[in-house]
Amino acid sequence: MAVRIRDDAPALCAVLRNHGIDLTLPEQVKHVIPDLLQTHLKLVHREHRLKFPVALGTPARQNPVMSELIYPRSARESMDGWLYLPRYVDKIRLHLAGKLHADYQENLGKGFDGLWLAHAGLKHETFVEMVKNTITDGEVCDWVRLNVKKTPAEKAAHAHELLNRPPAGDAAGAARLQMRKEQSGLGSRDDLKTFVDYIDADEKRL
Repeated sequence: MAVRIRDDAPALCAVLRNHGIDLTLPEQVKHVIPDLLQTHLKLVHREHRLKFPVALGTPARQNPVMSELIYPRSARESMDGWLYLPRYVDKIRLHLAGKLHADYQENLGKGFDGLWLAHAGLKHETFVEMVKNTITDGEVCDWVRLNVKKTPAEKAAHAHELLNRPPAGDAAGAARLQMRKEQSGLGSRDDLKTFVDYIDADEKRL
């Protein structure tokens, strides 16, 4: 009987490892037995009480506990002194594996992704190609360290802009944030002052 090869398994496992989940299945099993991998991920989810769902097969908005949505890391996590970068890497890896949820597709390479790219002086396509040819965060970090020559002050400027959107006095931005909160059932959360706050709450971290 022919066995289906699951090309996206290594990328999915890499994203879960970035969340601190160590998958103990043999590498050859991860690649060639999709159903066993999915079952294992469900068991890991249950055992570790993950803050993000990993099971496949039901729309995310219909089943908040177990869905096909895998959350990327928080925008507050950092790599080589850059806030947000680990999240962008996760989104790219999920996209390459065909597992980036539709909610994230429209702004891939734009929005906060684009903000980091602008500060780093890179193009989305260039960064995607690099991530495609790496496996670990360490490889990505080494490449960024060698190819993105920015000072700590420049990285801090990016962090400030990231963490303070919408800025004070931006009425349109504040209205857009409130709309997003209401769409996610978070309209009464007055503690969510920025889009980064909103993202963490929407992805069950706050």
